[in-house]
Amino acid sequence: MQSTENMRIEVEDGTVSAAFARPADAFATLVVAPGAGSSFDHPFLVGFSEALNAAGLATLRFNFPYREAGRRLPDRAPRAIAAWRAAMDAAAARSAGQPVWASGKSFGGRMASMAVAAGMPAAGLVFLGYPLHPPGKPEKLRDEHLYGIDRPMLFVQGTRDPFAAPDELTPVVGRIGTATLELIDAANHSFEVRGSKRPAVDVGAGLAPMVAEFVRASVA
Repeated sequence: MQSTENMRIEVEDGTVSAAFARPADAFATLVVAPGAGSSFDHPFLVGFSEALNAAGLATLRFNFPYREAGRRLPDRAPRAIAAWRAAMDAAAARSAGQPVWASGKSFGGRMASMAVAAGMPAAGLVFLGYPLHPPGKPEKLRDEHLYGIDRPMLFVQGTRDPFAAPDELTPVVGRIGTATLELIDAANHSFEVRGSKRPAVDVGAGLAPMVAEFVRASVA
């Protein structure tokens, strides 16, 4: 059996939508944040989370305040980090002392890493399309804070992702020391593979097995 809960999480000056799911055999919890242009109920995140639940991971998906308010411009880092802390606290309260990991698509994952670098507790980090730099601007790297994090990290990245090419991300992952890189051949930033049309829910679900395997190995 699996327990599910649609919930509101208190943030600095309001609440945001979230969804928590915990299978009976859960061994850890993964908190999942959306990318800058989507929300917690995007089919990609739903498919990813449901497949993780089937693999024995509890999940908590949540919105950032700007998305909850219907705005398109992402929150600044301090506000996004505050939302991350609130989501991690909510997950920890529902996880029976088991490890709680932070993960996210693009912006959501980068904000998770900044929150952990600033002291937010997390057993590890999972990045789905890490935005190492803005497209076309490889000189503007967003990596300095990563080198101070000593938690296990998994970077899942498409080889056609304009936010971080394999030859750009590989040395970063190697320098971190506690990180692993999994490349998805021919996938773009949304993990869509050229010549293969799949619903976003299936694309997200397809990434779950490698993530579940990594988390399970790290907590064993």
